[in-house]
This record gives sequence, C-alpha cells and structure tokens, in this order.
Amino acid sequence: MMPAFLLPRLLFGATLLAAAAPIHAEKADRDKPVNLEADRATVDDVNKVHIFDGKVTLVQGTLVIRSDKLVVKQDAEGFQSGVATANPGNLAYFRVKREGKEEFIEGEAERIEHDAKTEATKFFNRAWVKSGEDEVRGQYIFLDGAKEQYSVTSGQAGAVVPGRENRVRAVIQPKNKGKDADPQASTAASGPPVKLQIAPAIANPR
Repeated sequence: MMPAFLLPRLLFGATLLAAAAPIHAEKADRDKPVNLEADRATVDDVNKVHIFDGKVTLVQGTLVIRSDKLVVKQDAEGFQSGVATANPGNLAYFRVKREGKEEFIEGEAERIEHDAKTEATKFFNRAWVKSGEDEVRGQYIFLDGAKEQYSVTSGQAGAVVPGRENRVRAVIQPKNKGKDADPQASTAASGPPVKLQIAPAIANPR
C-alpha cells in the first residue's frame, strides 16, 4: 500500500503512478471465445484484421468492450489486440474482472487500446478508470495488468500538461476501509476530536 503521506503530492500533481492494489485481469479470459456484435463487419483473413462498425460490443469471458468502432488484429502467435474508438461526444467502454476477486476494472475514454498478449490497456482523452473503489481520471491512463500498476497523466501518451483543468484526479480508498480501528491506537489518541469537512467533488474532465 502506498504510504499515506505520499498521496497529497500525487493527487494534486499532473502525474499519478499507483500500485496500491493488484489489477490482474482474469487469466481464464484468454481461453474464452470472442463474441462480437456490430452493425457492419469487414474481415481480412489474410492479414488477420477485423473491423467492426456501429454499436460494437465485444465479450470474451469477463472482458467487455463497447464502442462505435473496433479494429481487432491477431498476431502470428494467436494473440489479439484491439482499438476501440467512439464517435464525437461519445466514450468507448472497457470492463474486466480482477483475478481471484469479485471486483471489476472498468473505464471509459474516446479511444481504448487493449493488448491481450502484454495485458496492457491504454485510455486516451477524457479517460477514467475504476478498480474496486479506487478511481482515477486524466487525459491518458496506462493500465499494466502484468506489472499490477497503472499510470495517469494530464497529457497524451505520458506527457504532462500544466494547468489546473488538466490535472490528474484520483480517489484512493484506504486498504482497511470498513474494518475496526486498532484499539491500541484508539487508546493512545488524545485531545479533542478533529472536525472533518467533505472535500469538493472531483471534476470530470469530459
């Protein structure tokens, strides 16, 4: 778990790198068939490229991708990668179940790139990703399932763009949320109770 004293620096900066919770997707998804629905499909079997247009929905096990257009490619080893894009004003959607947990990783962006071989997913423009109860927002989010971490930046492809409107926003829940407090810590505490105030809501970069 990331030390608590580091969080303020990250939350108000332009870049966020988190490894607070494992984000492995379901391994069994790789062996599941891919089911696709769309208004139109173009298939190139020679180059292993499939293009789907119009209200596209892809389902592979717990993996779900919804977009206005989806381009799926397959390499020589049989691994698939996809680029999901949304029409102006819309957002593409991604969801997958975390390995060994009853939790999902989900997110939206104008463009989403997913690589089954590297377990990497990239979100471009007006992006947000939620893992369990943790949520991050930015213009670019890189989700690395193999290394169990994700990075968020205020600019494209890892670039940092200064300015209040472009800053990364995040909500990181405490690891022991919902558990009883340490009785020894409670006994050691002294002084008047601290009055807590509700923080302003996180702005949606859309």
